[in-house]
Amino acid sequence: MTRFGGAVLNIMLDSLITSKTRLRVIVKFFINAANRGHLNALANEFGESTNGVRKELNKLKKAGYLISKNEGNKVVYLANIKHPLYSTLQELVKKHLRLDEIVEAVLNRIGDVSSICLVGDYAKGIDSGTIEIIIDGLNLNKAYLLHLESKLSRLISRKVSLNICHEEVLNGVILYNKNIKYHEN
Repeated sequence: MTRFGGAVLNIMLDSLITSKTRLRVIVKFFINAANRGHLNALANEFGESTNGVRKELNKLKKAGYLISKNEGNKVVYLANIKHPLYSTLQELVKKHLRLDEIVEAVLNRIGDVSSICLVGDYAKGIDSGTIEIIIDGLNLNKAYLLHLESKLSRLISRKVSLNICHEEVLNGVILYNKNIKYHEN
């Protein structure tokens, strides 16, 4: 995706989803199917009122995008992975965060990449401003990796942290795996 293409997508999502709270809820639950949360924790995480968050949760639940479960005295929300638009929303969130551009840049210049995984706040659906990526592979160009961090940070207007790790990442979102065939859009 070109720099212009990413900027257009962000403008489109911001005009499509005019509620900042709704956008935060969608990012939270659709970046990672394992993400879940209850009303008070989400309101604290987003820095929003519980009433505003409740309205968005109810709208998304009524539309079938979210499901809820009672756990003790709390209602916990999570993405409805059976919804026909689940994978489409997940891809839109990844494009909104411009993760596709990060993957493309890493694959083009770093070396023999085995996997790329999103970890940290964004893997948890928290829009903290720092995107943390773990890269595994052989003969990776560590010097270029540092240059790429600052280049990507300027490009996507978020801090990007690229790290090399040769161990399995358990709490992350797989953005690329060499052994999985990906479909071109």
